[in-house]
Amino acid sequence: MDSIFHEKQEGSLCAQHCLNNLLQGEYFTPVDLSSIAHQLDEEEREYRTFLQQPSGNMDDSGFFSIQWFNLNSLLTGPELISDTYLALFLAQLQQEGYSIFVIRGNLPECEADQILAIMRVQQQQRPRLIGEEEGQTRTKQDEQHKQP
Repeated sequence: MDSIFHEKQEGSLCAQHCLNNLLQGEYFTPVDLSSIAHQLDEEEREYRTFLQQPSGNMDDSGFFSIQWFNLNSLLTGPELISDTYLALFLAQLQQEGYSIFVIRGNLPECEADQILAIMRVQQQQRPRLIGEEEGQTRTKQDEQHKQP
């Protein structure tokens, strides 16, 4: 799984980590996203009428495309999502109030796509939340220090 790009969480830069993980490389910086946000704000002012129209972000046919890995930047690495678990995973995220975005179009080529095209990946161990391992290690160390 070393060939899968995974940007870990720093600060509150969720959008940056999400985009870079999706695109499988360091494509965006906080400055880039700030500039894009400013440009979008300007365009939004010009297109108030457009914003009052129904959203075009949803396909009523149910067609969507998704990368089969959870690239949550709060995890220690990418998490493989099985076909069986995918629908449950998305339903749980939606139930918890998260937004689910659909990406259409051509994404840049990446090494992970090439590898996944020729071999099936099997995950040996599920990644943990960042800090989860440290907390468990500290608890074990604390318990050892308490023993006489």
